Amino acid sequence: MNKIINRILKGKHNRDFAFDLYLPEGNSPENGWPIIVFAHGFKGFKDWGHWSKIGEVFVEAGFAFLKFNFAFNGTTIEAPNDFADLEAFGQNNFSKELSDVQTVLDYLSESAPQHDIDLDQLTLIGHSRGGPIALLTAAKDKRVKSVITWAAVHELDYAWQSPKNLEKWKTEGVVYALNGRTGQQMPMYYQLYEDFLANKALYNLKNALKRFSKPMLIIHGDADPAVKLSSAEYLKKLVPSAELKIIEAADHVFGGKHPFPSNAEMPEHSEVLILYSIDFLMNEQF
Repeated sequence: MNKIINRILKGKHNRDFAFDLYLPEGNSPENGWPIIVFAHGFKGFKDWGHWSKIGEVFVEAGFAFLKFNFAFNGTTIEAPNDFADLEAFGQNNFSKELSDVQTVLDYLSESAPQHDIDLDQLTLIGHSRGGPIALLTAAKDKRVKSVITWAAVHELDYAWQSPKNLEKWKTEGVVYALNGRTGQQMPMYYQLYEDFLANKALYNLKNALKRFSKPMLIIHGDADPAVKLSSAEYLKKLVPSAELKIIEAADHVFGGKHPFPSNAEMPEHSEVLILYSIDFLMNEQF
């Protein structure tokens, strides 16, 4: 396997971000390797837990795999595994995340021949909050041929609080989300909600997926404590043609944890996650 690690892209909002690209070795199919682009979720990053290990399994199955840090996810180029820039985290919003995905797709469009990648077989995978970001991109961008969600939230306004708390957020300008792993109080500035309000119709999955006809797979654990199974059922109702796979007893990260020991075996629920995903991709006619 060939790995390009921590390559830098220039984001559209004056902040660079890093990505990794894993490529199979040997002779590629006639049109190049099918490519998977993975988008992490809230309080996530490309090297969290076992995402790298999962990417390697996809490569072994004959797929190129690209994972990236959203530019404003709180990591830095120098510290891609730590939330070293909480100010950037606070300045993140959905417009920025959607533009980061576009930057990644633009890079692939330009570099596909160099890496022997088949852009006619490009799949977006989004975990948690990355799910709606992947779906909104797939709904508008012709380069995306199929989409998979892992433990995805059902809409981007899934976490908005009561009107009283929203007023407090507006008055104070910031709310904080506790990172249970690091103990950090991670700021979210009111601009996040302002961005949502300014683009409310565009961000609404019910609107975006009305005529969605691309291959779509929804995977969710029925023991997910962070995002309930009802979110997956909601997405299935929006796109009746989508496949829905429920993994019994699986949590939000399918048995993963951070840090994930390099010599650890793949969690059982993650093995099922990968199996469902690869089976879907192998059986789709793009």
